[in-house]
Amino acid sequence: MKRNVNQGIFLAVLAAALYAVNSPLSKLLLDFMPPTLMAGFLYVGAGLGMGVIALVRKLKGRVPTEQAMTKGDLPYTIAMIVLDIAAPIFLLLGLSHTTAANASLLNNFEIVATALIALMVFKERISPRLWLGILCVTLSCALLSFEDMASLDFSVGSLFVLLACVCWGVENNCTRRLSDKDPLLIVLLKGIFSGLGSIVIGLCLGERIEVLWSVVAVLAVGFVAYGLSIFFYVHAQRLLGAARTSAYYAVAPFIGALLSLIIFGQMPQYTYFIALAIMAVGAWLCAKDEPLFKKRNQRKEADE
Repeated sequence: MKRNVNQGIFLAVLAAALYAVNSPLSKLLLDFMPPTLMAGFLYVGAGLGMGVIALVRKLKGRVPTEQAMTKGDLPYTIAMIVLDIAAPIFLLLGLSHTTAANASLLNNFEIVATALIALMVFKERISPRLWLGILCVTLSCALLSFEDMASLDFSVGSLFVLLACVCWGVENNCTRRLSDKDPLLIVLLKGIFSGLGSIVIGLCLGERIEVLWSVVAVLAVGFVAYGLSIFFYVHAQRLLGAARTSAYYAVAPFIGALLSLIIFGQMPQYTYFIALAIMAVGAWLCAKDEPLFKKRNQRKEADE
């Protein structure tokens, strides 16, 4: 059992590290591609990459051992796809109006959204330690959301990033319902339908591709930050649950924020570092929370 927990933690952190490149690289690429089209191509890149991996797996004769999709999975699948269309668009709109470092840290609000929805809708347990961690993350997000603390000038970019986090929080719980299915199939569904949906919306809004090489660059970022990241994230959810996995995934914004500071060389305001410290405490508290499934298994073993 401990080996499964450690494996789940490793996969969650690996998924976080892969996703961390998203904010800084997407911020750079927004100069060459409009946001809605970029959101679509990010997911298409994930789908194409996973399609290649699925093809290699098939050629090697490897048969997936996971359960097949059923009609009962359809509502969660549709919700997952719709939310994956909305979330990246909100994130990229947010990146257009705030710094990549801020956006990276604000991504941790996904922990709050995931945990609260897991509690209210799917009845996952939230311990006092996790509640305290959620409080710290929320406070940190509040600090990051105000551009000028003296005048309390709220950042529109931060609002869009937080909306993206709420969408991904709901989506995480929908994906959790599908975590016993083939992760490759889940990413393929996300990539094909969410990606094409965003591209159609972008074209209807009048967005156009002006720099062809940007398509290849966005597809590559999508494969790493969305494809491989989601693939490992789904595996981690199977072992840890939705709330627990999102807590370990919290290292992604810190990696992303560091990359953003290195790439853009912009020294943030003092409130950023205060928020960073509070966010670190909150993420640590969330990560140290004991997963519910472990307690359940301990009770089950005791009964046997």
